[in-house]
Amino acid sequence: MALTVVEPPVETPDILQPPPAVVTTPCDPWPRPYYLEDGLRRVAPYHFTYNTNVKERWRGRGILEIFRDEFRDRPEEYYKDAIETGKIQVNGQPVPSITAHVKNGDIISHTLHRHEPPVTAEPVGIVHEDEDLIVINKPAGVPVHPAGRYNYNSVVEIMRAQRGHQFNPLPINRLDRLTSGVMFIGKHKKAAEKLTDQLVGRTVRKEYVARVRGEFPEGDIICEQPILQISPKLGLNRVRANGKTAKTVFKRLAYYPPATPPPPTNDDASKQKAPPPTAAGYSIVRCRPLTGRTHQLRVHLQFLGHPITNDPIYANRRVFGADLGRAAETADDDEDVMTRLGRMGKSEVAEAVAYEDEMVEEYNKKKAEKMTGLLCELCQTPLYSDPGPHELGIYLHARKYADAGGRWSYETALPGWALPPEGVEGPVDATAESDPLVVGVEKLGLEDEADCPK
Repeated sequence: MALTVVEPPVETPDILQPPPAVVTTPCDPWPRPYYLEDGLRRVAPYHFTYNTNVKERWRGRGILEIFRDEFRDRPEEYYKDAIETGKIQVNGQPVPSITAHVKNGDIISHTLHRHEPPVTAEPVGIVHEDEDLIVINKPAGVPVHPAGRYNYNSVVEIMRAQRGHQFNPLPINRLDRLTSGVMFIGKHKKAAEKLTDQLVGRTVRKEYVARVRGEFPEGDIICEQPILQISPKLGLNRVRANGKTAKTVFKRLAYYPPATPPPPTNDDASKQKAPPPTAAGYSIVRCRPLTGRTHQLRVHLQFLGHPITNDPIYANRRVFGADLGRAAETADDDEDVMTRLGRMGKSEVAEAVAYEDEMVEEYNKKKAEKMTGLLCELCQTPLYSDPGPHELGIYLHARKYADAGGRWSYETALPGWALPPEGVEGPVDATAESDPLVVGVEKLGLEDEADCPK
């Protein structure tokens, strides 16, 4: 009988030690706990564990301080209790105190009873599909990836639920949660890498359409203001000289003035209210981003004085005041803006007060998402009311992506909010024979820079 010599174990150097332990999610429900109700896609509450690598800006900071400053959906008292009761752990171990500091390489775990916000029940549209790619028309209000309060209510998970647990959709470009339109989903890694190379290689042209406040000027309007992230926690970006280079070309497609109210009678003339400041009509604008900064179109349109009419951040008078941040490029009011924005969705409705025409007075009568004061019976999580239809997206749509060499092009029809109002003539298609927006860009000698994810 042959003998096998077993070598004694060799101690592994520190640099080859296994990664820190993490907490495992109690379950991964399948099928996903979706149900449709009142035009919304809802997710039944479930237990879930977040595992997060310590970010550079967190190093050396206290664990409670990090949760208090970096996360908005729960009060500080909740995080204090979660640390003390072991719902929040570091490297798979209970945290010794709420002031314990984290360091590089640590993994923070947070297990909670998760309550996802509902999103629109509108399906993910299919523009084109082949063996490599799916070109989708993303509904407004649905995030691309699981992030923040959203997990199963994301494009990735909705598509997985439709096509099977083993399906792994690979988003190639990214749209903001509130933005709708053309997105590319790779069916496998090679296809995703191929199109990603085109995006990074500046060979893809993008065009958006937006509905903005007021009468946007005619002609090619170029905005080259740099953009700086002011608050990652609040998702706030503004024009600043020390920001990242950003270039956008805009071209008005249509302008629709406000409806003319009937003349007052002698009996009620004294009761007539002054027209709201937003009664300036609205414009449909084609937008060509030549860079891909976060919120680039929203920030540039605000800077030009024509914010997207229902943008809950950049068209919010309670946050930016009467001028809505027009031509603002200094940090003088940043702290005040962040304070006011931080109240939105907490003690106040996260509203875009720049709704046009008759919608101004109707707005406050609508349902909106904010804290209700009620708590979950199981976990004591503060509960939110449902978002209203006006909060499920903004008037910004990625209408067209095209290869600069003409090899492929994918586009959608104009969304309903970009079509002429009933009884009014106007364009129903954003494409002109000569595609003037592209021609305008080339005449001006502008070139696309690296296509960062939107």
